[in-house]
Amino acid sequence: MRGPARRSRTLLIVVLAALTMVGPFTIDTIFPAFESMAADLHVDKLAMQQTVSVYMVAFAVMSLFHGSVSDAVGRKPVILAGCALYAATSVLCAVSTSMGMLLAARGLQGLVAGAGMIVARTAIRDLYDGSEAQRFMSNVSMVFAVAPAIAPIVGGWILGVGSWQTIFWVLAGYGVLLVALAGLFLPETHPPQRRLPFRPGPLLRGLGRTARHAGVQRLSGAISFNFAALFLYISSAPAIVNDHLGLGAQDFGVLFIPLVAFMMVGSFLAGRLAGRAHPALVVVVGFGVAVAGAVFGIVYHVAGGVAGLPWTIAPAAAAAFGVSLALPILTIELLDLRPEARGSVSSYQAFLTTIINAVVAGVVSPLVSGSLLVLGVVAGLFTLAAVLLWGWELRASAAVRHRQRAARGAGQVAS
Repeated sequence: MRGPARRSRTLLIVVLAALTMVGPFTIDTIFPAFESMAADLHVDKLAMQQTVSVYMVAFAVMSLFHGSVSDAVGRKPVILAGCALYAATSVLCAVSTSMGMLLAARGLQGLVAGAGMIVARTAIRDLYDGSEAQRFMSNVSMVFAVAPAIAPIVGGWILGVGSWQTIFWVLAGYGVLLVALAGLFLPETHPPQRRLPFRPGPLLRGLGRTARHAGVQRLSGAISFNFAALFLYISSAPAIVNDHLGLGAQDFGVLFIPLVAFMMVGSFLAGRLAGRAHPALVVVVGFGVAVAGAVFGIVYHVAGGVAGLPWTIAPAAAAAFGVSLALPILTIELLDLRPEARGSVSSYQAFLTTIINAVVAGVVSPLVSGSLLVLGVVAGLFTLAAVLLWGWELRASAAVRHRQRAARGAGQVAS
């Protein structure tokens, strides 16, 4: 094993998982506060949804550069700077007194929030190979799975003892904690001899080569659409919990506790199956469960089923399981397409995922969350798109290997 000693493995998992939790935690924690924020800032629910979209667009734009910069200066400096700036921008959100000021602060928050998530994922692949990389990525994913699920629950608890501003003060404290954890316990995984020159031209050209790489496009798309199916349910949580189920701000656990459970089970199984089952089979099972959940939801509502527990939650739980089972393998396959520029690859995938999720949160969710049937159909289509893109990449990779074997055979005959 190329990674650190086993005794420090658990601590490293916790630190890297805490870093990857920043993005989803920042999005989901404020969901229970939407109504109070809208009343305080004198805006409607649609305007509140834009606090998510603005954050995610900014996150997406800057995510193109976090990984590429870490290829040049190292992983740790980018993580430390990003977490410190995240704490500062969370304070700006907390002191916002108007919708315009809050949106500007959320945009700044999005610019820096991705550093920890993107670079931490790259650091995992720096440290580990093969099934060990899959196992470690699964362990981190299992902890990361808690973030989008418990964030609204935590937000509801905070709202019960404070105001919506208190949520952002807590996020600022989380940023300070991350600086301390990363500074003390995170090793530098990208030594100087492996770094690329820190010049804008080469960095942008390297990012351009990554973006034009067909395999990167296909696998990034598969990861993005796979997660978009789950994120549609997450971003529609206020409609599902408050409107369809008729529950309150402290009741988001009825949706998110099952998501936590199924994501943790999926991540645990992905780690246990590393080196024991063919990775493609694990991905097929993950996609299959997600599709089955979507089909169940569609059939249930077409047959006249009404919103209620557990049937309303089942499709979202299936999507959560499918994402957590397939994500570690798809991520490793993606990072291995350009091992010399993993930071750039991670940046591109984060950019694409975030852009798609921003559209999901700001456009798709408001349009479809009024009907659980339509919501299930769209989520199922996202998963189907992921399946098709991954299948396309499998066929393309097999064709490349076949051509390489044929070329080697021809060379041996000629010699």
